[in-house]
This record gives sequence, C-alpha cells and structure tokens, in this order.
Amino acid sequence: MTPAATQYIENCTFDEIQVGDCARIARTLRPEDIHLFAAMSGDVNPTHVDVEFARSSQFREVVGHSMWGSTLISTVLGTEFPGPGTVYVSQGLNFWRPITIGDTVTITVTCREKFDHNSHIIFDCLAVNQDGLKVIDGTAEVLAPSEKIKRPRMHLPDVRINDRELRYRHLLSVSAGLSPIPIAVVHPCDRESLAGPIQAAQAGLVVPILVGPEAKIRATAEQNDLDLKGFRIVDVPHSHAAAEAAVALCRDGSAEALMKGSLHTDELMTEVIRGLRTGRRISHVFLADVPTYPHPLMITDAAIIIEPTLEDKVDIIKNAIELAHMLGLEQPKVAILSAVETVTSKIRSTIDAAALCKMADRGQIQGALLDGPLAFDNAVSLVAAKTKGILSAVAGNADILVVPDLESGNMVAKQLEYLADALMAGVVLGARVPIVLTSRADTAETRTASCAVVQLMAHRKREARA
Repeated sequence: MTPAATQYIENCTFDEIQVGDCARIARTLRPEDIHLFAAMSGDVNPTHVDVEFARSSQFREVVGHSMWGSTLISTVLGTEFPGPGTVYVSQGLNFWRPITIGDTVTITVTCREKFDHNSHIIFDCLAVNQDGLKVIDGTAEVLAPSEKIKRPRMHLPDVRINDRELRYRHLLSVSAGLSPIPIAVVHPCDRESLAGPIQAAQAGLVVPILVGPEAKIRATAEQNDLDLKGFRIVDVPHSHAAAEAAVALCRDGSAEALMKGSLHTDELMTEVIRGLRTGRRISHVFLADVPTYPHPLMITDAAIIIEPTLEDKVDIIKNAIELAHMLGLEQPKVAILSAVETVTSKIRSTIDAAALCKMADRGQIQGALLDGPLAFDNAVSLVAAKTKGILSAVAGNADILVVPDLESGNMVAKQLEYLADALMAGVVLGARVPIVLTSRADTAETRTASCAVVQLMAHRKREARA
C-alpha cells in the first residue's frame, strides 16, 4: 500500500467483488492489547490478566481474549473488504487454539457466495498464527455496500495503558523476600496515616509500633473500620511526645525505621536531628514511578533542606546515590537541575552544578555519573537534549534529579504526582535509621510503597553491620 493510499479508506462494492476474492491483515498481540481489551470490555477473566493464575491454567501463560482475534475479522470487513458501508448480518466462528503474547495472527476473509436479491455476501474467515496453525475459522454474512465510498482515514489518538496497580506492585517488589522490620509510627491519628502502616503490615513489609495518644488512635481505627489487633501501641499524650518516644525506640533498637503520621514535619525532624543524626546531612528523596518515563525517578531534596548550600548538595547527592545502589543501580545517572543548561554567574544553581560535576571528576563524589547544569527537559528527554546539542550519558535518561532548592523540588514532585499520575514513595536519608516522610495528604498506598523502600534500607544496614 502506498503512503498516499494510507491516507484514505476505500471500499469494494457488491458488484466489484467476485467469488474467490480475498483480503488479509496481520497483527501481533502485545500485553497492552490484552489490558486495553479487558478495560474496554470488562472481561477480567484471570486467564487473560492474572499472571500467577495463568501459570496454573491449562495454557501455562497469559493468553489473549478469543474475541480479540474475532475483532480483527471485523477490522477487515469494515475497513478493507468490503470496507466502508458494510453492515454485519451474522457471524459464526470456531476457536481452535489460544493467542499468546507475541503471536502474529494473519486474518484472511474470502468471498464464498453472493446473493443478488439482497446484496448479501458470505465470507469464509480464517485466522492463523506465525506457525501457520489455525486459530479461528468460520463464516461472516454482511450486507455489502452498493455505492463507492472513499474517505480520509481517521487518525485515532494514542492510547496509553496506565496500570496503576501493576506499578504499585512493582514498587513494593523492591523488598521482595525480606522479613518485615519493626517501625515506629509517629502519631497515626487520621485515616491515611493509620491505614498506611496497617496496609504495609498486611503486605509483610513492617511490624508497626503505633506511638501516640492511644484513645485517639483507637477512635480513628474504629471510625474507619481498621483492625488494630496484634499491634503494639505506645501511649503518649500528644504529637511532640510521640516524636520523642518514637526516636527513643529507634535509638534503643526496638525499631529499625521511623514513619511520620499526622503531625507536622518540623515536629518530627526536630527530634530526629536531636536523637538520630549522623555525620551526614539529613535529606529527603521522592521515588517516583511515572507512567511516561521508562524507569523510576529519584527527586532530591524536596522536603527537608530549604536552600541547600554546595556542601549540603554534596551530602544530598551521596545519600541519593547510596539509595540507588540499594535499589540495584550500580552507576546511577545524576542530573543536577537548573533553569538552563549553561553555566552563568547570574544563576547560583548553575555554578553549584558545575562545581559538583568537577568534584565527581576528582573523586569527591563516587558511585554515579553526574552532569549539570541541566534543565528539566534535558534531564528526562533525549529529544530535548539532542535538540540543544547536549552530549551526555545522563541527559535524557536521568535516574536522580537533584533540584536547586526545596521549593522547586516539591513542585516537580507534586506535579508528577497530581498531573502525571506518578506513584510516589518518600524517605529520609542520612539519619541513623531510614524514615518514611510523606505529606499528610498522601494516601495509604504511598505510605505503603515508602515502607517497602525503608524495609530494603533497614536490611541493607543489617548486612553492613554484619
């Protein structure tokens, strides 16, 4: 088919079609085809969408919906042969074998019989896979068009499959196979801050120690139908006391991680700095799973250090690199962000970026590839980087985004979460124990994902001490 022909859709009339004429198309089944068909039809048979179930089924793998193959017959009849103006009358099909992911199905429809009195045509329909094996056969009867139709081919919008549940399970998988860790939950006195650790406990990530006013915690659980059976509660009068008691649990080894509940960040961090500080500057990382980006993004620091100095940024980067190593990235790509990609004395973040890259060249920052200054688009888009002539192993494929200050970082993270449907996890690094630090508006899902990250960190700290 010529490029010009692809711009139009044209039919064959009843009079033009002869017995024995045929047309065919070929399509390859992709995972997103299965998900889209399931979403459109509502057919969530686990044979098609549940990998674990499918492994125990007769086919031993996920298979496509049988009707996905039959819709390809409709595609030929409605768009190619006879094409526009065709009206379905009836169809009878036999399904011989499953269509699995990666199978290429070739559909052939062949004119078998014509009826002059009503312009009906019966077509033989056949679908075979890439091995020539029959998948579907049968017949279709249609009312064929009597008038010639040629129309511009409609260009459909791109469709993206955003499987949030799958991405959520992927975030939780970072600590797969590890035993749950004791975590002190500070003042879990609203629904999300209490549901989060409970959900994380049910997922086998943590063993929560609930620290706060016991009566208030139990009332919150009762109001939201949350079961506190088996959870230890440390009763203290208010949020300040909860932060102090939770930090003490971490200091004496009763808890291996800390989790923020329904209290202000500065209340918690004041006690953390007083009781859990190390020689490293404490910083925060958002771990974002963005549907439109090929791998997770780390954004730092967007919650702790308001206006970081050059020395602060060194520790921010080192903290993030250590986390990236724990997550399995041997040499993460670190993009140091600014508004522009050139160094200028008018923008301090560009000077900092240049200094940080030189420090990496001299071995003061190790274990990663650094580049900067980079504007946001250059950091995450290869097209943008190439357009601006930036040659870099980091540009367009960053793993870690180091932001100029807390304001810009917080805006980047929240925009990804609320406008790009990113799944977020938030953790504090550089303290004696890892800390789940999320916004009071964050969901239980976000808090649970964050627990998976700190569970991994706690186990890595155990290994380092051994």
